[in-house]
Amino acid sequence: MNSPELSTPAGGPSRMPRGVWVLGLVSLFMDMSSELVHSLLPVFMATTLGASMVTIGIVEGVAEAAAAITKVFAGAISDYFGKRKLLAVAGYGLSALTKPVFPLATTIEWVFGARLVDRVGKGIRGAPRDALVADLAPPSLWGAAYGLRQALDSVGAFMGPGLAIVFMVWLANDIEAVLWVAVVPAFVAVALLIGALREPESHGAGGGKRLTWRDVGRLPRRYWLVVALGAVFTLARFSEAFLILRARDVGLSLGFVPAIMIVMNVVYSGFAYAAGAAADRLSARTLLVLGLGVLVGADVVLALAASPRTSLVGAGFWGLHMALTQGLLSKLVADAAPAEIRGTAFGVFNLVTGGALLLASVIAGSLWNAFGAPATFLAGASFAGLAAAAVLLYRPSPAIGGHVGV
Repeated sequence: MNSPELSTPAGGPSRMPRGVWVLGLVSLFMDMSSELVHSLLPVFMATTLGASMVTIGIVEGVAEAAAAITKVFAGAISDYFGKRKLLAVAGYGLSALTKPVFPLATTIEWVFGARLVDRVGKGIRGAPRDALVADLAPPSLWGAAYGLRQALDSVGAFMGPGLAIVFMVWLANDIEAVLWVAVVPAFVAVALLIGALREPESHGAGGGKRLTWRDVGRLPRRYWLVVALGAVFTLARFSEAFLILRARDVGLSLGFVPAIMIVMNVVYSGFAYAAGAAADRLSARTLLVLGLGVLVGADVVLALAASPRTSLVGAGFWGLHMALTQGLLSKLVADAAPAEIRGTAFGVFNLVTGGALLLASVIAGSLWNAFGAPATFLAGASFAGLAAAAVLLYRPSPAIGGHVGV
């Protein structure tokens, strides 16, 4: 457990190890590709392929859950061999290979298959990459390191939809043609990871030690508290596909639908590093409650939205919530997990949150179909409000309190 006095040294990101920057840039290019696809895919499924809201919720939820399940095994394997880069390359490579499938898809089954394999690739790389950030950076910089990676990831996440808008205008709203643009940055990400990242010689992983499910039992109580928090946060926010569909629902033209992801990710990237650095110094409880409060505001704005402009405001609040919470949760996992099973710890965390995302997305799609879009977002606001109240009322024991606890 880190001392609350530890903070980001003077110089900020310039003091960050080179490897963390490389991982951030790899995330930038892959997210540029993935979010270009993601910003158009819900509309592509709903219009071109005629999928229902429930179907879209299931596709999104199952794909993310598959990623979460894969993360458990990838994280454990990276602990066993003590090598994380190889798995990261495999995961990014698999996702890159799926990108040409989306523009070729003619049925929802094709999209579902490509989305599933793409998210499995995300699952393979996720836990090893997150553990590698902690391996590369000193503990006093963990919050800032995760915040920096998230910030660069989010830069790619708004550049992707930006490219989508440009090419939708240029190619006269030909979604299939625009989806081909996503292939290039995906393969740039893989090449950068292979050529520019040097893995630390020793980072405390197992190095061939046989790992079993009993190792999961070694994870301390404060780690399981973080897992529970992650699940609650994920239940309160469903797939971002519903933000895109809401923008379209209130009249945003087809060519400019990706703007919803641009706004969300501009805010996310703008605040992610500062929020991560703050997590090295401030109370986790304060940041968690603030993040949930912002999510309530985002959901209320989106529920009441009657124009594209209002939906963009809601997306901005959504991005701020992500900036305040995602790097913080990663830091809390790294703080609580022993170094030799850190990959496994991130894998289990992502398994639980992925299952929560599946449930949240299916519920969101069902509410939308049955009661309309406002009901979906008001339900999310209600759950986020209850989660914030629970965080405020919870009083940790001394064993799990302090800087890491909430």
